[in-house]
Amino acid sequence: MINAISGTLCHKGIDSIRIDTHGIEWEFLVPVRSVDAFGRVGENARVLAWLLHRDDQMRLFGFPTESERAIFLELLGVDGIGPKQALKILSGIGADELDRALETEDMARLEAIPGLGKKTAQKLVFALKGRLPSSLRVVRPEVAGPHDDIVRALADLGYDRKRAAETVRSIASETSALPADPSERERELFRRAMVSLSGA
Repeated sequence: MINAISGTLCHKGIDSIRIDTHGIEWEFLVPVRSVDAFGRVGENARVLAWLLHRDDQMRLFGFPTESERAIFLELLGVDGIGPKQALKILSGIGADELDRALETEDMARLEAIPGLGKKTAQKLVFALKGRLPSSLRVVRPEVAGPHDDIVRALADLGYDRKRAAETVRSIASETSALPADPSERERELFRRAMVSLSGA
């Protein structure tokens, strides 16, 4: 199994590169977006490889990072997606944007990828949502709510944060049942949330 090939970058095409290793040139199909990531012609480059080996053909696919190759392999696991289409997907959308589109089920963005129809976009969401390499997970900061301190305190006590947030939000909506004084209101909100979460 070929993991990677290092040598001199001797050619850059629209969706391919060639690496010279002491007189032997290796040609790789690569995502269009990744061509420039291999550097300039004449410089040393390292290409992470995946070999397509069939009775009628052998082709090398190349990637600049482990994460991009891992995404490519995940795409190959989706029913109906072959190596060339997986490469087209990575050519049409960046890794972080793909992750975001899958997580938010942004069908419009996925369908905008050249050659990707509605059915295939749905397959991608179903098969890959939450499955991209952890190094590519897009960290999205939580938006602090008006009672974030109470939710955090409940979470520190061992309660599930999501459930705590929902409970606090539900109790806070009952404005007439809570004290008008802000400090008293927060204390009462905390107390009632604890009671509710404890099942008492």
